[in-house]
Amino acid sequence: MIPTSTNASTRARILPGLAAVAAMALSISACGGAKVGQDTAAPSGGSGKCGSVNLAVNAWVGYRADAAVVSYVAEHQLGCKVVKKNLDEQVSWQGFGTGEVDAILENWGHEDLAQKYITEQKVAQDAGQTGNIGVIGWYVPPFLAKEHPDIVDWKNLNKYADLFKTSESGGKGELLDGDPGFVTNDGALVKNLNLDYKVVYAGSEAALITSFRMAESTQKPMIGYFYSPQWFLADVPLVKVNLPPYTTGCDAVPAKVGCDYPPYNLNKVVSTKFAQSGSPAYRLVKGFHWTNDDQNAVAKSIQGGMSDDAAAKKWVEANPGQVKAWLGS
Repeated sequence: MIPTSTNASTRARILPGLAAVAAMALSISACGGAKVGQDTAAPSGGSGKCGSVNLAVNAWVGYRADAAVVSYVAEHQLGCKVVKKNLDEQVSWQGFGTGEVDAILENWGHEDLAQKYITEQKVAQDAGQTGNIGVIGWYVPPFLAKEHPDIVDWKNLNKYADLFKTSESGGKGELLDGDPGFVTNDGALVKNLNLDYKVVYAGSEAALITSFRMAESTQKPMIGYFYSPQWFLADVPLVKVNLPPYTTGCDAVPAKVGCDYPPYNLNKVVSTKFAQSGSPAYRLVKGFHWTNDDQNAVAKSIQGGMSDDAAAKKWVEANPGQVKAWLGS
């Protein structure tokens, strides 16, 4: 989960340094998939016909669930051709101007990017909330919270730092983050809260989940970055650490952040061209709205081995009324 800064209100799941890298690397495959700047954009539909729809797909399974369901409905009920592009969050926004991205289905804030692409360049538009409420924070496995109830108060974390030492943490407690492209304030939080910890990256959402699962099953102490909506929390109910409460503006200066992450009302963003195309796929994206439980159900099916299309089909067939409402029919 992240933008050009680690400002939580602009919920970039990206590190400050990596944001710059991302900005320079538009033509570099962001998540092992499509590129922005080199691809030929599939022309969006117009005049009421669907045609092709270019969807950005970001690197967490919850987003894949969004994309799977919207794609399934677009292809099977509207006759669209959906082109999915695996891109980091920041890179996805850059595709609005080139026509390579028509829609981002789960935006975590990114106020700086909204200012640039919506307000200033006017190449993108807010397409409404997804219905999902996003939460980012620090978590510990349930066994650890039960064993040390006061560990979920950040003021007590230094007392337990030795429990979290690893070969990569340089003699400090390890705070495990996920994908380096995710939004995080964790480096600033560790510094500004004077915590004897070092942020270490697992490298991906899958690796982070595996680490938490193993920690709980082997009773090995671990503390790390995590978020919801997320299907994994139903399998292993991680316990959130209470950081200093978030207040408006407390994350205004990324380097000085010393407060918790805010709750995020996740929203969709589309290109202005797509919004004005008359494509029925735009109406679908704008109407798309579901709950964290809905997303988690599809994500868990995908994580369990179903193809994205099969997981989407299962959910769509179980929720025809909801899909009908999205289509406005």
